[in-house]
Amino acid sequence: LARRRETMAAELPAEVATRALDVTDPEAARAALGSLDRLDVLVLAAGTNVPDRAIDRLGPDDFDLLVATNLTGVFACVSAALPALRRSRGLVVVVGSVSGSWPDRSGAGYQAAKAGALAFARGAQLEEHEAGTGVRFSVVAPGMVDTPLLERRPEPPSPEQRAEMLRPEDVAEACAFLAALPAHVAVPELPILPHRLQVLGRTG
Repeated sequence: LARRRETMAAELPAEVATRALDVTDPEAARAALGSLDRLDVLVLAAGTNVPDRAIDRLGPDDFDLLVATNLTGVFACVSAALPALRRSRGLVVVVGSVSGSWPDRSGAGYQAAKAGALAFARGAQLEEHEAGTGVRFSVVAPGMVDTPLLERRPEPPSPEQRAEMLRPEDVAEACAFLAALPAHVAVPELPILPHRLQVLGRTG
């Protein structure tokens, strides 16, 4: 599921089913996920940022977009998929950001939304644990990743910086690692960083 279905379909094997979904549309999330019989793993990787991210320039529409994509979209998809996840005692992997725990230059609005996604996953894990459903929640928290989203920075990084960043495949490998763990193993949070560029506590 992705907003740009054509791009996704072109990069995936033909046997992988692809559907368009904008996670900021809760009704669309329910239509895409609500009718599933079972769901073993749900990876939520949609995210966005805006160029004018400094708090003295961040407008209400951009702030709403950040929250809708990075936080409300997580809620919408989990809410729609929860019955299927419970039937399979499945796993939810939220791709957050290290900026949800440690301040950096990604902007207060983005950081607030990612911190909200982390708090949502923590709270949902506690609820599902107490309910005995077996559904687990993990947050993969990457540092800087070389994706087209970097072009939305006020000053895009240099080629030298990009060469040292994480790749999307690194994040995907982390998600695959979590999905392969047995059901009795829980990994609540997994930060991953480009070690030449970032360390925890200094992620800018």
